[in-house]
Amino acid sequence: MSHTTHSNAYPVSLDTVPAEQHRLSVVMPVAQAEQIDSPAAPASSSSVLKATEQSGIPLPKRETRSQRPTPPQRRYREQARRLVDTRALDRQAWLSIRQSGIGSSDAAAAVGLHPYKSQLELWMDKTGRQVDIKEPSRDEQLTSPLHWGQVLEPIVADHYAQHTGYRVQRVNAILQHVEHPWMLANLDREVVGNDAVQILECKTAGIYGAKLWKEGVPEYVQLQVMHQLAVTGQQAADVAVLLGGHELQIHRIDRDEAMIDQLIALEAKFWEFVENDTPPSADGSDSADKALRALFPQDNGETVDFSHDVGLSQAFVDLQRVRQTLDEAKKEEARLKHRLQQAMGTATLATFPSGVLSWKQTKPVNRLDTKTLQKEHPALCAAYLHAHPGTRRLVVR
Repeated sequence: MSHTTHSNAYPVSLDTVPAEQHRLSVVMPVAQAEQIDSPAAPASSSSVLKATEQSGIPLPKRETRSQRPTPPQRRYREQARRLVDTRALDRQAWLSIRQSGIGSSDAAAAVGLHPYKSQLELWMDKTGRQVDIKEPSRDEQLTSPLHWGQVLEPIVADHYAQHTGYRVQRVNAILQHVEHPWMLANLDREVVGNDAVQILECKTAGIYGAKLWKEGVPEYVQLQVMHQLAVTGQQAADVAVLLGGHELQIHRIDRDEAMIDQLIALEAKFWEFVENDTPPSADGSDSADKALRALFPQDNGETVDFSHDVGLSQAFVDLQRVRQTLDEAKKEEARLKHRLQQAMGTATLATFPSGVLSWKQTKPVNRLDTKTLQKEHPALCAAYLHAHPGTRRLVVR
């Protein structure tokens, strides 16, 4: 798997690491959780670190780093500043503070390694150009994965404490890095009085989401936790994940200074995009597509001439070539499909050495006859008509 950004975005390439070589996170079955105090083997740099090292992004020069702010009156374990108490924050205030920096859950998106959120969409969030600005309804809030994650978080934390014997407590604050004030963190729990581990990150995953945990902690969660360790200065964190509502796994992630240095460098580069109000390059993901549609929802009728832009002209040639390849592939797919369908005739299944082909009839579907309804009850139809804005279509000629 690879993820590469182009143009003014900084490149990051991700190589998949086999499970047996993936040593950044250590899976600990619940039955063995009591052994968690035993010192773990030194964590090797994961594929994320390898990718960032290959990106060629230099670490920020000392003179260009953010100046260390005046020490606040109260710090989180003498490392991170307690920026604000979250117990009295309403949703809007919380979102406003999150917009002022890169939170731990933003870390993977900021470096272009989040599976669902692109750099461009995150940049829009941080610059006040949110893609989804509609406030969710109460029903939407109560059925969202975020809601159930919040409901189950104390349950996961409680069972983690029961299985490990560790004492955990809430932090109730948004924490801020003292040297890089744009780095923020909101911890699920802190582990109290333990030299081996200091942070607990609680996760839940349904049946489909559990697939991301087959080889250990997903990379975007690793980056989230490494960001937390960077902000707090702590040495290790446990990730407790409830899979499918019935399986609890505990993973240990140790502090990796090399990865943290690279993570800070890449996050700093992203934050420059925010401060300069310059969008990072779109990366071809669904998230970037949604962000582009929100960023440029309408056209103005003008024509731009890119004939003298070598890079864009080559991109257009490549797009034409890819479209042609796709058209030819679709025709070849149809030809092969028709040959097999013709051979199957009325059969439901066909077996081959490499797999099975199914050709079944679907169940009957009831569809509303809108034409007849419009003709016989025009006033009724008019009462339920709602205008929807058109979308821009990209057509290659």
